[in-house]
Amino acid sequence: MSVEIIGLLGILLMFILMFLKVPIAISMVVPAIFGIIYLKGWNTLAAAVETITWDHSFSYTLSTIPMFVLMGELLYICGISTELFNTFRLWLSRLKDGLGMATIGSSAVFAAASGSSLANTATMGVIASKEMLNAGYNKSLTGGTIVAGGTLGVLIPPSTLFILYGMMTEQSIGQLLVAGIIPGIMLMGLYMLTVYIAVMIKPDLAPVINAKVTWKERFVSLKSTIWILLLFAIVIGGMYIGWFNPTEAAGIGAFCTFIIALLRKKLTVQLFIQALSSTLKTTGFLFAIIIMAFILNYFLTITRLPMVLADILNGLSLPPFLLFAIIILMYILLGMVMDALAMVVVTLPIILPLIHLMGLDLIWFGVIIVLVMEMAMITPPVGMNCFVLKGAAPDLSLEQIFKGAALFILPIIVLIVILYLFPNIALYLPSNMY
Repeated sequence: MSVEIIGLLGILLMFILMFLKVPIAISMVVPAIFGIIYLKGWNTLAAAVETITWDHSFSYTLSTIPMFVLMGELLYICGISTELFNTFRLWLSRLKDGLGMATIGSSAVFAAASGSSLANTATMGVIASKEMLNAGYNKSLTGGTIVAGGTLGVLIPPSTLFILYGMMTEQSIGQLLVAGIIPGIMLMGLYMLTVYIAVMIKPDLAPVINAKVTWKERFVSLKSTIWILLLFAIVIGGMYIGWFNPTEAAGIGAFCTFIIALLRKKLTVQLFIQALSSTLKTTGFLFAIIIMAFILNYFLTITRLPMVLADILNGLSLPPFLLFAIIILMYILLGMVMDALAMVVVTLPIILPLIHLMGLDLIWFGVIIVLVMEMAMITPPVGMNCFVLKGAAPDLSLEQIFKGAALFILPIIVLIVILYLFPNIALYLPSNMY
């Protein structure tokens, strides 16, 4: 049996385990272990596992993840997310679809510190769903707006997914984080435009709210955004101008968030322990996936499967844009049946050789990967954001949430097309970093 067939059987076994709801990390490492033993023997397996586990467990770069996760946990404890939503609600109160836009806007700003799509969705799900439903918003639009806003958590830096992608592709994490800024702002604008057009076409989706808001109330509410903007300026701005690297930026960000929590008098010993506990759980989950992914990558490398598939696709002599479209279509289809994180971790080793052959920039492709992950997070039947929202907002059914989420798949596709035609949108800021 050829090594390529062994590689395909390994991938097939992994998919079977995932469909049986075996944890992602275990689903990836089990076929890798069996494959390495079959091809190279026990000694090679022991040496590979020891080397890979040691090298990546003690990676200085990995410490970036828990620091960014802790930032989001501490900000949630501070209650800043509620104040952010209130700020956008006041400033957009004159618009008929103002609450929908406020949800997306506050999600985007909160994303500048949380780094997690699921955390974004859970936080805004509790706050925004009550406001929108009490105001008389359509339930599908309410659900779709919240889960779409939640996806901004993995595109606008800091983002744990950019860190994971950077480690797997050996690209600059600093450049990847900065590359997400402009596309993140653009996607926020496209989401808001989607809400506006939807309400314009079907007015009964959103009620007319005649709330009287003074300019004084609007400006006073801005104080809640100052903390996030200051934190973003220190962490991402300092990294951009070369004051510190991504790992140092994450540590400084976590420390500054801790100080903010103290200044706002929201931090108790019990809440701090809760934040640390949530950070450890999230970090442990991500670290397990990262280490198992590298073991799986080693298995795929010795089977030569990624290069064989890349050569086959490249040998078809298809135009670059058509190959790119096939890759995006593949991710859209996989996103419907796989967890978004697992989808990317599994496919990157197979896709990267083809990306190299196509001559595409890997920093730019990192933004594309995050966008397709965002799409996977809101597409049925396994869109995780939708399930998180269902848990946070019991008044919304999964059917209503998925129906509303479908509306926001289009702006993601539109942004992918724009970035393909104009890649410098994502590359401008990284190319000008110090």
